[in-house]
Amino acid sequence: MNNPVLVEVTRGGIVESRHHASYAVCGPDGKLIAQAGDIALPVFPRSAVKAFQALAMVEAGVADEFGFDDAEIALACSSHNGEPAHIEMARSMLAKAGIAEDAYECGPHWPSHEEASHALAAAGGEPQQVHNNCSGKHSGMLAFAKHLGVDVKGYTRPEHPVQQQIAAVMTELCDANVAAAPCGIDGCSVPTWALPLKAWALGFARFAGGNGLSAKRRAAAKRIIAAVRTHPFMVAGTGRFCTELMEAVPRAFVKTGAEGVFCGAVPHAGIGIALKCDDGASRAAEKLMARLLIDFGGFDANECEALEGFAATPVLNRANIETGVLRAISSR
Repeated sequence: MNNPVLVEVTRGGIVESRHHASYAVCGPDGKLIAQAGDIALPVFPRSAVKAFQALAMVEAGVADEFGFDDAEIALACSSHNGEPAHIEMARSMLAKAGIAEDAYECGPHWPSHEEASHALAAAGGEPQQVHNNCSGKHSGMLAFAKHLGVDVKGYTRPEHPVQQQIAAVMTELCDANVAAAPCGIDGCSVPTWALPLKAWALGFARFAGGNGLSAKRRAAAKRIIAAVRTHPFMVAGTGRFCTELMEAVPRAFVKTGAEGVFCGAVPHAGIGIALKCDDGASRAAEKLMARLLIDFGGFDANECEALEGFAATPVLNRANIETGVLRAISSR
């Protein structure tokens, strides 16, 4: 199946570039309410499902055992910029769990936030694993291993108890056999399982509304949603789409993943969304997510107006002159 063009870039009054994509939207009863393209093809969600990874941790009582606050729970769902507040929070989680920083298995990289990266370099520092955009998630996973009383070493391996419990949560949420799904290695070394977009959308609908979940899991999901709603900065950071959209429209829950994947939840409507841009372009995935929230999220007029500013944005050149528009095509 050739996926449709759902995002385009204009210049000089004509379309210059086109992004093909697919998406699935599930309602509170778990049924598809909208779709486009091939939603049966297995897709690696990458970082878009960090909330599910955090859900396993919170539900197991890890956050309560080590006293993680809402900001730390939000960081466990993040692909953060590596700004000072992010680093402080990741280290706080490790300290509360009594785990050394060298236990990380995510690998180091420079902060993605330019000012933070320059400040680290100016101070003569080198990037550490805590600067990895996934260090919040890894702090949570390390604490999870300690909570389970198992060796923290190898916590990123698919067979480790931490990853097995995460896979079990995904299996229930998405109504899919994760154990039989294609498994790859994510950029931060943890396993990533490929499921159809329909399954990921179903998972986020259940995460949003709690339908079919145990009381304990439903409460954990609500706790994560509330933490992210209170601390959207921790999920990404300065200048980032996820943070800025959730600050502008707090009733939305969105999370980017690598290679053009995006997932979202609308708790008040019980809606789950999963999308994939064929060319892996984040710029297109962001616009399409905003458009799907407008078209299917049940937001009020003011929220939709705010979302329009994310669904279509001007393209500026180096002289700050508008040269075109990057926009999602209406899905209706």
